[in-house]
Amino acid sequence: MTDERMRLDVFLWRARFFKARTSATEAIEAKGARIERDGQVRRVDKPATPVEPGDILAFAAPSGSKLIRILSLPLRRGPPSEAALCYEAISGGS
Repeated sequence: MTDERMRLDVFLWRARFFKARTSATEAIEAKGARIERDGQVRRVDKPATPVEPGDILAFAAPSGSKLIRILSLPLRRGPPSEAALCYEAISGGS
């Protein structure tokens, strides 16, 4: 079960929403994020919050607000084409 979860800041960095892991950490602490799992939505501001495939995330990235569904957890910070396979954008986000 442990390898099916990953820290939120690590996921956002490896999925290439942030250029540095510290940037992801600071954004989560400052602006927070929303995680929806099993129909339950919760607001988080801790970078170590675990995420897993199937979670829906809403967060502020440098390129604007994002609403995504996690499809898989990236094993590394690879090229953008590889990172894009780990999530799907959900339309209708603000």
